[in-house]
Amino acid sequence: MYYGGDYNPEQWPEEVWHEDVALMRQAGVNLVTVGVFAWSRLEPSPGVYDFGWLDRVMDLLHEGGIQVDLATPTASPPPWMPAQARNVTASGVRLAYGSRDTYCVHSPVYREHSRAIVSELVARYGTHPALAMWHVHNEYGSACHCEHAAEDFRTWLEQRHGTLEALNDAWTTAFWSQRYSSWQQITPPLQTQWHPNPAHVLDWRRFRSDAMLEHFLDAKRLLAPTGKPVTTNYVFGPWVDVDHWAWSREVDVVAVDHYPSSPDTADEESAFAADLARSWAAGKPWMLMEQAAGVVYSGGRTLPKAPGELATHSLRHVAAGASGVLFFQWRASRGGAELWHHGMVPHAGADSRTFREVCDLGRTLGGISSADDARDLLGLPPSRPAQVAIVWDDQAWWSLQSPSLPSPDLDYWEAMRQAHRVLSRRGITIDFVSPSADFSPYRMILVPCLPPVSDADAARLRAFPGTLVVSFFSGVTDEHNRVRLGGHPGAFRERLGVRVDEFRPLAEPVKLSDGSTAAAWSESVELRGASAVVRYPDGTPAITRNGDAWYVSTRLDDEGLDRLLFAHLAYSE
Repeated sequence: MYYGGDYNPEQWPEEVWHEDVALMRQAGVNLVTVGVFAWSRLEPSPGVYDFGWLDRVMDLLHEGGIQVDLATPTASPPPWMPAQARNVTASGVRLAYGSRDTYCVHSPVYREHSRAIVSELVARYGTHPALAMWHVHNEYGSACHCEHAAEDFRTWLEQRHGTLEALNDAWTTAFWSQRYSSWQQITPPLQTQWHPNPAHVLDWRRFRSDAMLEHFLDAKRLLAPTGKPVTTNYVFGPWVDVDHWAWSREVDVVAVDHYPSSPDTADEESAFAADLARSWAAGKPWMLMEQAAGVVYSGGRTLPKAPGELATHSLRHVAAGASGVLFFQWRASRGGAELWHHGMVPHAGADSRTFREVCDLGRTLGGISSADDARDLLGLPPSRPAQVAIVWDDQAWWSLQSPSLPSPDLDYWEAMRQAHRVLSRRGITIDFVSPSADFSPYRMILVPCLPPVSDADAARLRAFPGTLVVSFFSGVTDEHNRVRLGGHPGAFRERLGVRVDEFRPLAEPVKLSDGSTAAAWSESVELRGASAVVRYPDGTPAITRNGDAWYVSTRLDDEGLDRLLFAHLAYSE
């Protein structure tokens, strides 16, 4: 079991490093991530490298019995990096230097310097005895709208669609006179007078994920000869810039950064994050790469974790099978943009509640040999294979990050969290699955929100022989964001035995016939073979059943979703 955090020795005088290693040993730390933001220290000017300090850090950590997850520092280029390597915004402004993530993965200059620093690290540390794994970049997510990005986008589009005729059809460019007659006319989605084309934007999001993945793979190819695992860390939360299913096929270790949004929900959020990371990993090793040691960042406020929560949130991940628990960062910074970000060694130093709890957790993890050991400590039943799966699709989420929607209350993130929350409270083991997954291991599939779905994936879901629960605004478009005509939910009408001809967003919550509360959304549901199980106040169907297929045409409260799954459906394990 790995235990540790991001270690940034370049922020501190060298005499502090020895104290750090002593405290790490005291805390039971056995792995630290080094070098994430050290590019300007490693390469102070173009082609001039200073590895002496990192040599000493690596040797010192090895002498202390601490392994290293060595990072490629490409997420934060140094000040000398030429301006053409920096991002250009959708409004055409090239970002200034002075923060982080100021780079363009399409820039030849940036790519050249990225490959150079990675190659130097491989040559210098590829056989170092402290090296345990490689950590490429950090929290991929930056976008650039420069001409290099535009050219790469056009190439990607031509490979995806084949011809301009096919692209024009997929994007419905006949609307608003947007039909393209040349590939050169197509740009990234730029600042426009009014709403952009949602199909254009959705393809752009797919392209961005693929382009960043290629940057990762470029580094991975350089690192491969060392024989060490290669990872990168996903941001967990509403900032979702990568297709996690596609990326998780390429990393050797799935790694997530998780910062709960509220002290009140942190435990359930941790369980949600852990199950999602485990599902993305699909049997590969996975780990919690970042979390805050002693605080929760909520609504712009830094709130202290209650005593014991540092361990509880960490053990939630171990209980789901994590092979490591790390924090950002080891020692809280004295200055810089994240000077109030917490650390395993906080500003108060080792004589602090946080560090004492860090040491306690280290001892606890040292006695854990399996996920069930952690589950036992948390009072959870032993782990068992999931019989219930929730369909997760980043591309569906991207489709809802659009102004061209019938309601601003269509919330992908909360739909996923609620489905997991309600099942988890009942002690149900949950997997998340891609729409193109093999559903045969499961008895029940939940589709909380899947607006765009391909014909192939829709057919796979329709053919699922178990219990299928589909919620509103799912199956309404194809993979190009084109509405499926003939009534909603177009892709699933036949299996569900219903037809919806009108959406009716709700201004106020209403009570349904079974006592559940419905909010935000309702629909005019026509029964086409299904029967109404729960009705709206006006007597029209709200929840329907067609054999083992259930349709939920509104947003239920937690009690209502629980009632559906465990009373109306009577699901049990």
